[in-house]
Amino acid sequence: MNKIEYELLPDGCGFCAKSNGENIGEITFVKIGIDKLMIDHTFIENGYQKTSIVLNLVARVVDLARTQHRKILTICPDAQNVFSGHPEFDDVRLMNSR
Repeated sequence: MNKIEYELLPDGCGFCAKSNGENIGEITFVKIGIDKLMIDHTFIENGYQKTSIVLNLVARVVDLARTQHRKILTICPDAQNVFSGHPEFDDVRLMNSR
């Protein structure tokens, strides 16, 4: 498998995953006020679903939230699944119920 690179989207409200210059995945979020982000969408191209791309995209949003002192709410089922399986993200999770 080729190296996967992650980039902040031009509007600053998401990240994309690229392989050989092609988008193979994306996560988007909406900024809510000054202290929250809501992950609303993830997409992974066919053939890449069983990889760690979703985890890596969520991790980038988590890192961004930590640097901006924000909490994260997830309405995207894929992102919710990542949060449920990774307690190390609980510090930025708005709703810590599992």
